[in-house]
Amino acid sequence: MQPGIPALFLAFSGAALSMLAGGVALFVIGLLAAKNDIADTRGIDRIASLNRLCFAVPLAVFGAEHLSSYQAMLAIVPSYMPWRTFWVFFVGFALIAASLSIATRRGVRWSGLLFGAMMFLFVAMVHLPRAVTAGGRIAWTIVVREMSFGGGGWVLAGMAMGGKRDGWGKGLIAVGRVLVAIAAVFFGVQHFLHPLGLPGVPLEKQMPSWLPVRAFIDYLTGAFLMVAGICFLLARKTRVAAAYLGTWIVLLVVTIYGPVLIAAMADPSAGVQVEGINYFADTLLFGAAILSLAV
Repeated sequence: MQPGIPALFLAFSGAALSMLAGGVALFVIGLLAAKNDIADTRGIDRIASLNRLCFAVPLAVFGAEHLSSYQAMLAIVPSYMPWRTFWVFFVGFALIAASLSIATRRGVRWSGLLFGAMMFLFVAMVHLPRAVTAGGRIAWTIVVREMSFGGGGWVLAGMAMGGKRDGWGKGLIAVGRVLVAIAAVFFGVQHFLHPLGLPGVPLEKQMPSWLPVRAFIDYLTGAFLMVAGICFLLARKTRVAAAYLGTWIVLLVVTIYGPVLIAAMADPSAGVQVEGINYFADTLLFGAAILSLAV
């Protein structure tokens, strides 16, 4: 006899279930907030209208992870920080607040700005020291990934401040564009060096064996990333490049990371479940950071 839906939910770990619940809740909120923009726009503008939705969902997922897995998160907080448990919960609530702000387009100039600053603090205090000390491709990939997340947040803040018409907004957009460009080029190169890894954000996990033409998908994604990254750096055809690349990354999330997530949730290990959700959310947030340049 096949297990029923309640039994399947009981098989999820508490952390995984809270992360999924947070992501689904923000997806519904963001979709309701963006429905008019999606209906009223065409072409690139319609694609760009999805960026806040794609940005908000991962933040809610990460916020729920901080609140439900605070002991695991505590191990990441530098030992010299006072009130370490407080900061884990503070970051969790801050991420959820930022996700609500971005999804509903209220106070984005502050939520995007502060989220970006928080990402840069994480890089300076946690990820960069670890990369310098331990080295390795994965550690540096995480540094670049987190910088691109912060850059995407600053692009959203800059747009909310008036975009290229405003001095502060223009500066934030320029910094964010360069950070996303660096990530795109860096990740593009990694796709050619490691052509069987999951596409988008090239970490350790490999593409599932059932997927056809795995190497071709990575090479194609790598080429898209490098071409778009150069466009971002040169500030040429930025909106078009961001729209196409961001759409491609989101499609990869749905068609590849979605089945990977489902397979992870079927595993009884809580660690595997959380990892599957994080891979999905990380890559979706990278796609959202790219789409922010298409606004």
